[in-house]
Amino acid sequence: MSIAIVQFGGSNCDLDVLHVLKAVVDADANLVWYKDADLSDYDAVIIPGGFSYGDYLRSGAIASRTPIMDSVRKMAEDGKPILGICNGFQILTEAGLLEGALTTNRYPKFRCEWTYLKVENTDTPFTSNFRKGQIVRIPIAHKDGNYFIDDTRLANLEDNGQVVFRYVDENGNATEEANPNGSRNNIAGISNFQGNVVGLMPHPERASEEILGSADGLAMFKSMVEHIS
Repeated sequence: MSIAIVQFGGSNCDLDVLHVLKAVVDADANLVWYKDADLSDYDAVIIPGGFSYGDYLRSGAIASRTPIMDSVRKMAEDGKPILGICNGFQILTEAGLLEGALTTNRYPKFRCEWTYLKVENTDTPFTSNFRKGQIVRIPIAHKDGNYFIDDTRLANLEDNGQVVFRYVDENGNATEEANPNGSRNNIAGISNFQGNVVGLMPHPERASEEILGSADGLAMFKSMVEHIS
């Protein structure tokens, strides 16, 4: 069992994810530079947060077109777990592995704060350790986290159970005030139709130890490790 953490120029949450996987979850994980395009030896991939290529052009657009993403796409087609966090979510949408797009926040500034999320889907490799409907506290740190998708595909996401996390208040209500970026239907994270590719804007690696203020995000990494063990 081995997990790849893909690094691009501008990735800045790669070491955080590595720490959680190796020191907290006790998993076999390695940093993989984007030029090392062969991921065939790995059982799962995480694309971490940051600002790949400085977010020039569009967030995630350049990284999505690098050769290593061909390997990520092949792993996704083979049903292996793929997780994109923040910039990783943006990269997965730009690569066409997840639907929709991440655009500039409704209030067009960088937002770094704690948010409450409702777990909507526990049938993915990353959410089996949660309870459906569970409210978790995980922080965000982004400027381009406003999830957009057209009406038809939005309805399909909802009907298919592909909404994995939703921004809510501490009581679990998906209010406009609880939505930090203007995402449609308060969406914070989604999956592909098969459920093995998941992207979310909040940072579970920053909420995986109590000393950080919350350990709610740890369940994502435990779920993944259990899934591939």
